[in-house]
Amino acid sequence: MIPAHTASSPARELVVVLNCGSSSIKFAVFDGAQRPLPRKPLWNGKVQGIGGPAPDFGESGVPPFAIALDAAHPYRAALQLIRERITARLAQLDGARVAAVAHRVVHGGSRYFEPVRVDAGVLADLKAFIPLAPLHQPFALEAMDILLRERPELVQVACFDTAFHHTLPKVEQLLPLPHAAWERGLRRYGFHGLSYEYMATALPERHGDLARGRTLVAHLGSGASLCAMQGLQSVATTMGFSALDGLMMGTRTGALDPGAVIYLMEIEKLSLQEVGRILYHESGLLGVSGTSSEPRVLLPLESGADAQAERARDALALYVRRIVREIGALVAVLGGLDLLVFTAGVGEHSAEIRRRVCEGLGFLGLRLDAEANARDAAVISATGSAVTVGVEPTNEEWVAARHALRWLPG
Repeated sequence: MIPAHTASSPARELVVVLNCGSSSIKFAVFDGAQRPLPRKPLWNGKVQGIGGPAPDFGESGVPPFAIALDAAHPYRAALQLIRERITARLAQLDGARVAAVAHRVVHGGSRYFEPVRVDAGVLADLKAFIPLAPLHQPFALEAMDILLRERPELVQVACFDTAFHHTLPKVEQLLPLPHAAWERGLRRYGFHGLSYEYMATALPERHGDLARGRTLVAHLGSGASLCAMQGLQSVATTMGFSALDGLMMGTRTGALDPGAVIYLMEIEKLSLQEVGRILYHESGLLGVSGTSSEPRVLLPLESGADAQAERARDALALYVRRIVREIGALVAVLGGLDLLVFTAGVGEHSAEIRRRVCEGLGFLGLRLDAEANARDAAVISATGSAVTVGVEPTNEEWVAARHALRWLPG
């Protein structure tokens, strides 16, 4: 998948980061020769719509364009396309070679709490965690497997979304199940760790010592979670044993009464596979609205008077209510709140969702600056607000690339 370097002269070492999901692959290429590692990649791109009727590809400086992928093996074909694009770019960079590939891996289980170099043993371990993150885990592992076979000498590094939450106190990790479940690894792990790890770097740079106090980060994208931090470490988070827990998401339920799952299986006679499809792919904003998993699509529909508009209003109201409710719970754990930060696709770009969430938090003395919020400013709270509110773009790819540098000289 990644071309080998054949030149005899010293090579400019690049780090490729792969972020593999069920229907998309994001990639970024960083100049590993520069220390400290620049936060902006040399270039990046994305294949999306994999397995669907209209996949496309886009990268830095190239508008997205339609592509054709092998219907029998669309994911493998998408990886091959990325390989070809990287090969073409390398030809323009004299003496450049790919020295390492860093993978975002959603679940490290109870064994992996730090980035690790991938070999056959690690790959086998990670396959056991596929049921805990079926939207992402198998696809990252497929990319690793291909590279291990094609380029066994290439440094591959697995970077885990669960690792940042290793600092959670035991009371936050425990599930109220028989103790034997804990011994088998059933516990609350937390996710979106690469995003929160970036926040632990970026927020002190922007907000100084304020970020080291009672901080809450809202990672709101197609997947969504909250992380409560003190001293820039995770002390509580909304996702738990799997990436289904916590906030309502684009297509995932978030926290759900387990009795509802038992009902679907026992009374409605749905199979395990059918229930899994509902919980992961057919619920959340998409399920409640019946229209879309994206707030940007649902917001314009609210003003209508038909059933579709009512369902859009219901979906967004529930989405915001769950965010406000979970923020309230984490504020109680923190004993107050100094800094609230929005990140990821919805968090960074939807001023209206931010406004509604913050309106629900007015009891904390939080006040928004409407003009700053409308332009996605770095600080969107009004003067005199009891809580500072910020917007901070995340950079998971840079975090993963930086981890890969540990295995490179220099």
